[in-house]
Amino acid sequence: MTAVSAAKIAMMKTSTRCLILGLLGLLPVIGLPCAVAALWLSGRIRGREKQLWNPAKPYRLIGVACAAAGTIGWLVIGLLIAMQAVSHGRGDSICGGGSFGWMAE
Repeated sequence: MTAVSAAKIAMMKTSTRCLILGLLGLLPVIGLPCAVAALWLSGRIRGREKQLWNPAKPYRLIGVACAAAGTIGWLVIGLLIAMQAVSHGRGDSICGGGSFGWMAE
């Protein structure tokens, strides 16, 4: 096996790993670290793609899309939870009165 073939196989394996981590990035709790790892792997592969053709490039792109959506989604959800916790601690609430409208009665 030549060095070029070995590099392509490594790129394909890393692209597949990026896809798997990107899909896991959509899950709650474990999603954010997996999404960040997928984005990091994608950056490493992208540098190699400038030199060699990557037959698994669609896997990498789907993994990046899922990882980006997971990262943004979980950061927004975390921010909303943090805002709710801070506002609830001060006595006011984003939801109005500290409870849901249909539960207030």
